[in-house]
Amino acid sequence: MNTDNTVTKKKTKHLIKVHANDNVAVAIGDLKAGAVLTVDGHELTLIEDISKGHKVALYNLNQGDTVTKYGFSIGQCTADIQKGTHIHSQNLKTKLDGSETYHYEEGPRTLNIEDTTRTFMAYPRANGRVGIRNEIWIINTVGCVNKAADKIAQKSKIVYEGVIDDFIANTHPFGCSQLGDDLSNTKKLLSSLMQNPNAGGVLVIGLGCENNQLSTLISEAQGIPKERIRYFNSQSVSDEVSEGMKLIAELVEEVKHDTRQAVPLSKLVLGMKCGGSDGFSGLTANPLVGRITDKLTAAGGKVILTETPEMFGAEQILMDRSKTQSVYNNIVNLVDEFKQYFINNNQPIYENPSPGNKAGGLTTLEEKSIGAIQKGGSAIITEVIGYGEQASTEAGLTLLQAPGNDAVSSTALAAAGAHIVLFTTGRGTPLGFPVPTLKISSNSDLADFKPHWIDFNAGQIIDTEISIDDAAELLFEQIIEIASGQKTKNEINDNREIAIWKNGVTL
Repeated sequence: MNTDNTVTKKKTKHLIKVHANDNVAVAIGDLKAGAVLTVDGHELTLIEDISKGHKVALYNLNQGDTVTKYGFSIGQCTADIQKGTHIHSQNLKTKLDGSETYHYEEGPRTLNIEDTTRTFMAYPRANGRVGIRNEIWIINTVGCVNKAADKIAQKSKIVYEGVIDDFIANTHPFGCSQLGDDLSNTKKLLSSLMQNPNAGGVLVIGLGCENNQLSTLISEAQGIPKERIRYFNSQSVSDEVSEGMKLIAELVEEVKHDTRQAVPLSKLVLGMKCGGSDGFSGLTANPLVGRITDKLTAAGGKVILTETPEMFGAEQILMDRSKTQSVYNNIVNLVDEFKQYFINNNQPIYENPSPGNKAGGLTTLEEKSIGAIQKGGSAIITEVIGYGEQASTEAGLTLLQAPGNDAVSSTALAAAGAHIVLFTTGRGTPLGFPVPTLKISSNSDLADFKPHWIDFNAGQIIDTEISIDDAAELLFEQIIEIASGQKTKNEINDNREIAIWKNGVTL
């Protein structure tokens, strides 16, 4: 799909007020002091220049007042603020201090599944799941054999071109000298990644002397049929590349007979991720993806939301959507566990947003987080899973424990079973992951400047006549096409990698 949809441009809007209760608006473009603008039928004169994506006060505010965006508090004024003034780090601070408490809103809540005959074309797997790609994934137990994995993947692409969808080397630098939970997380992540249904077959390459022993890793990957997995230790063969190619040939004989079939929409699993947010991410791309969450979960599908630190300041909003009190308790544990991770490493819990986020107009963690969790729409949260774990097949929204780092969290989404990662971005990145990574720009400038990175332009919601609901329909159709075989830009660019959360001691 072309990222610059041909829709008539409109230039009438200069500011966006997201929610009726907000006392700030966001500048769509760079605005000059003295400009007289209209917001909700009221005139506003700008006291100072306002950069694109940044906030302007709609009313006079006093020191200590709450600033509201998205209908929720995003922080507290540190000075008196005159109507028409720029609101940012110089006069706004977080209200978070680590003393926050949570409460459970009585439920239970049920997910209303709508009848739909909508299907997509996918590869049925023996365990009842489906893959949207029929690839052979090469996974190494330890970084020492990365080059062998790369060579096998590249040779296989040439030898078996057109026979199956692709050969992917998922290399990483870990597996040796790791201890305790750190080693356990690596094993768990790799084991789950091996079981992603987009992999029709898996070749696992070990060295032989690493902590992450091949035999243990294979024993934990119970979801892969024996005929769909091959493995060897490089220290036990004379030529590891030749051995790998021999086993690849065996896997190809199994995988090449798989064919796409029409399967119900309820089989689709999407992972949601935002990277490099700007002032428009919470206005365009993230709420757009939230519409997709609601559409898919209503059809009985699964959506996985991660980046736990980007829930800080917005966690109660998510907790209020827990299916049961047990799910609520698990969300509390998810958040508390990550906060303790910061404390254990002597780091401030609320060290966010990043410099790039602030340059784009985001001031406080609350503002960033409330904008970020919009990717989860209004769907009921049906489960919470730990880092490296696989999501169940139950419809609804799953919360996954992982950091905000783009590569680490997106890899965790793939390991959890996501077929596609919907990756919203206001700054842009060429990153791609083992599963198709659909990049959604929050602004049209990025889509126009980096068309080889961006798959869908959510900026059109602001600068064209298209509504967010109409844009969601367009994006949903593109997702169905990708699930049925259309390639994303990261696939076209052959930009695939994984990253593992390193959170322990190295010998």
